[in-house]
Amino acid sequence: MDVTNPDWAPTLHMGHDDISVSDSDRHARRMQRKRKRAPIAGLMIDEGLTKEQQQNHHVMEAVDSSCVGQVEVDVPAANVDSGDGSESVTEGQGQMKDCVCSEQGRAEINRLLEENRLLRAQLQKTELNETFLKDDTEKVRYYTGLHCYAVLMSLFSTVKDFLPISKKLTGFQMLLLTLMRLRLDLPVQHLCHLFDVSHKTLSSVFADTIDVLYARVGALVHWPERHCLQATMPPQFTEAFGKRVSIIVDCFEIRTERPSNLKARAQTYSHYKGTHTIKYLIGITPHGAISFISRGWGGRASDKHITERCGILQKLLPGDVVLADRGFDIRDAVGMMCAEVKIPAFTKGYCQLDARDVEQTRAIAHLRIHVERVIGSLRNKFKMLHTTMPIRLLLSCEGEDTTLLDKIVKVCCVFVNMCPSVVVKPGPNDTCSC
Repeated sequence: MDVTNPDWAPTLHMGHDDISVSDSDRHARRMQRKRKRAPIAGLMIDEGLTKEQQQNHHVMEAVDSSCVGQVEVDVPAANVDSGDGSESVTEGQGQMKDCVCSEQGRAEINRLLEENRLLRAQLQKTELNETFLKDDTEKVRYYTGLHCYAVLMSLFSTVKDFLPISKKLTGFQMLLLTLMRLRLDLPVQHLCHLFDVSHKTLSSVFADTIDVLYARVGALVHWPERHCLQATMPPQFTEAFGKRVSIIVDCFEIRTERPSNLKARAQTYSHYKGTHTIKYLIGITPHGAISFISRGWGGRASDKHITERCGILQKLLPGDVVLADRGFDIRDAVGMMCAEVKIPAFTKGYCQLDARDVEQTRAIAHLRIHVERVIGSLRNKFKMLHTTMPIRLLLSCEGEDTTLLDKIVKVCCVFVNMCPSVVVKPGPNDTCSC
């Protein structure tokens, strides 16, 4: 090479001894290091642990064992030059830190998910819905007064399509709210807190649900046909009166607030109770089912007055026998229907009863007591009938002649009919399937 030639031009080294590495070469070396670290990417190095990671070591122990341990990483010197050594170690430590943080986050997420699941299960046990009463007959009887969960769900399936739509309550909660108020006579404010609704919403839901129950299941209080009565006549009735007894009647009273109207005040005052009441005439079959319930009358009305005007006489057939108390002096009215009323004999005007009257009175009293047992069951099962009713329940519903209290009483009678009879004990084959 003639460097003295005037036509010579340098073509090598041109004054640059250091040759910069291209980006593609740097990327290739980085990918090669990444492939070498892949088998141990899940392992952590003690030198790479931060102070916070060491404090949370108990969390890391819960994660997969593949990310816990001590591993010494040997990187062949032939594959990594001295210039990239520090960069490789630093990048490897960063990868290990990311792995540890990822596993800690996964453990924390799993812990939160498990905690969320347990809280949801605990909330579901206390939430007032179908699950709250499922598989717990004692709880169903306490909160609703019905016999078992199957009866409750059968009732709900009958009325659920007719219940009003509410933004805060489900259809089942509306029914449960109504049953709890009838059964336990809980204060309205207490129910508002239980179901998280306002006083106005609760009162509206209660009235609407009673309307639906009255319309859809009110027919369960009905007068049975004569052949049905005769087929289910208990032996004690057959021995005393044959198969002619069709109904046992009596009256019960519910206390009300004192009306401001003087006429209403006079009509509702009961001399027997010494307070203002609404009186109902109730009739049961010999088997113990409620077959008749009248509308409400003022407490001043007599038993005879109510019987003659409530419509029960029109249901009697020729030859029927009606069992009643001494206050029901309705022989003439019942005789007009070619039926007969049996009441205990009076001793008025006589020193004592003759033997025949004594035996008949004993039989009547022994059988007539069943209606008092049914009334007791009705009022004890649904404690709202024990309380003093507000005047607003005595007002006729809009567009109807029936008051809300009349509907409440009839709905309670329906629920009593849905339970086992208090007169006839169920046989071994009559147990509830639920």
